[in-house]
Amino acid sequence: MNKSDSERIATVLESKGYQPASKINEADLIVVNMCSVRQSAVDRVCGLIPKFKKLREKNPELKTILTGCILKEDRQKFTKGFDQILKFEDLLKYQPKYQSKSVAFIPISNGCNNFCAYCVVPFARGSLVCRDHEEILKETKNAIKQGFKEIWLLGQNVNDYQSPTDSLINFAKLLKMIDGIEGDFKLFFTSPHPKDFSEELIDTLAECEKFGKYLNLPVQSGDNEILKRMNRSYTVKEYKKLVKKIRKKIPDIKLSTDVIVGFPGETEKQFQNTVKLFKEIKFNWAYIAKYSPRSGTAAFRLEDVIPLVEKKRREKILREILQKPCQKS
Repeated sequence: MNKSDSERIATVLESKGYQPASKINEADLIVVNMCSVRQSAVDRVCGLIPKFKKLREKNPELKTILTGCILKEDRQKFTKGFDQILKFEDLLKYQPKYQSKSVAFIPISNGCNNFCAYCVVPFARGSLVCRDHEEILKETKNAIKQGFKEIWLLGQNVNDYQSPTDSLINFAKLLKMIDGIEGDFKLFFTSPHPKDFSEELIDTLAECEKFGKYLNLPVQSGDNEILKRMNRSYTVKEYKKLVKKIRKKIPDIKLSTDVIVGFPGETEKQFQNTVKLFKEIKFNWAYIAKYSPRSGTAAFRLEDVIPLVEKKRREKILREILQKPCQKS
């Protein structure tokens, strides 16, 4: 999402007459596209302030802009030294210049209504807003005409999609429409929520000729109690049942997941349930995050008692499972 937003921000600026600087110290304008989802990302932006101060000493005319997925309390840290500009809706008015030569990132929605206990997206990006399907199709067709081989549909919860101009067009029907576009390309998307993964969507993916046979299906934990505290709205049994259905309909699919280790109160036994799930599901890849508290979320009120060294240990165990040969099938 952030990469896609950055492409569109650059397109907006170039439409106003700006040209990319080859080096940061040659720039007259620097745009920082920030993400408040993880504390480490916020810390990186904080770390840029001294660097920008030195650049301003050499170039007093330098302007810096802060934009992106930013919590209110994080925004307040940058009241000096940054201007703020650009809303998501404004970015969609421009046909972007994709940075990749082969991959086109196309947003279909912004924001989220799920309020997972660890996630700031509903607070930083707001509630779910879906993009008109006609706009999505137009941008997709343009990308395919330009020769892009991979089309990635983006949203915080893509399978919650519903066209604002036609309530009958949900995510499955949008995929069918894109699959019907002529051209040599593969279709991907990220990220869906397991609780919204319908039979219709599974059947659609099995039927779509352009679908790239890759699916990121975030599980976040292999323990029911942790999932409940995370407000994930499904059980481990339901998740495994969903994976079984998907693999039955699409036997050659590659499956990745997202998981958080060290969620507040996660015991060793609860972590071992995640280990068990990893061994059973045999994911091809996984994006493993060490839990970090984010102000404003429900989980922030829980005591983060698990030391970083323990979170790293748990992360290492899961990565070792992924690296076993059987996981690469």
